[in-house]
Amino acid sequence: MIWDAFRPQSPQVHAIAGLFDGFLILAAVIFLIVAGLVGFSLVRYRARAGAADPRPTFGSRRIEIAWTAVPLLVVTVIFVFTVRTMAFVDAPREPGQPPDLVITGHQWWWEARYPNGAATANEIHIPVSRRLLARIESVDVIHDFWTPQLARKMDAVPGRPGYIWLEADAPGAFAGACAEFCGKQHAWMRFQVVAEPEAEFSAWLRHQAELPAEPTGAAAEGTRVFREQKCGDCHAVSAADVRAAKGPSLAHIATRNLLGGELPNTSVNLARWIASPQSIKPGNLMPDPNLTPAGVQALTAYLESLR
Repeated sequence: MIWDAFRPQSPQVHAIAGLFDGFLILAAVIFLIVAGLVGFSLVRYRARAGAADPRPTFGSRRIEIAWTAVPLLVVTVIFVFTVRTMAFVDAPREPGQPPDLVITGHQWWWEARYPNGAATANEIHIPVSRRLLARIESVDVIHDFWTPQLARKMDAVPGRPGYIWLEADAPGAFAGACAEFCGKQHAWMRFQVVAEPEAEFSAWLRHQAELPAEPTGAAAEGTRVFREQKCGDCHAVSAADVRAAKGPSLAHIATRNLLGGELPNTSVNLARWIASPQSIKPGNLMPDPNLTPAGVQALTAYLESLR
């Protein structure tokens, strides 16, 4: 997973990076001019033994015009380029245009839902070289959706959805995080955006909307444990379950790269999470289930069958 804010991977972030580089160069030029004038003044007008006191200057219209006009010109240039960049990054959507996906912030995970019913957690898939309109919202506190290489920051405010364009120039898994302090596990409220070719994205989207296969063997025993523990009260296991999510959707969880936005999705890590979720992400809303080792193994087998 790539996490490098200095390597833009979308047209929007290229524009932001270009604006930043321009401001940095402009600031460096201004600094050099000011530092040079200060250095020149220190040398040219330093006190010398036996020299007469310098003649005071009480006003200069030329100097006053210059130090008013030059900063005004600089600020105007900054304003014009900033507005142009903002207009490109936040290109308006068509009136009534529905979002291509809805991203919702929870304490402390990210939910992504697509129009075909597919839902995933902490892993957002987009096609390469095609711009998607994402609606950003929250169900609890203020979060901030940010994937540095693909898009600008966007606050997720309860009751006030915002919109952002997501686009990637090349395939890859790009890291993201919540950029607004939102509670105990704010630092680990992470996610990834997976950009893939259009055909692969379409296949992934269709697969995510499919119902899970009937479990067999150890996975079938895990289904019983899942029901007994009432895991379904908080977690959906298919796109057909459209209830409001209390916990991350587990539909096709075995196909995801990460667990909880931070752990590699392996059998060992999945079993650790099931056995003691608070030991991995303290403060999350999932209680310790107090399962036997056999119960943990069965439930792990069931979840690994959700592909």
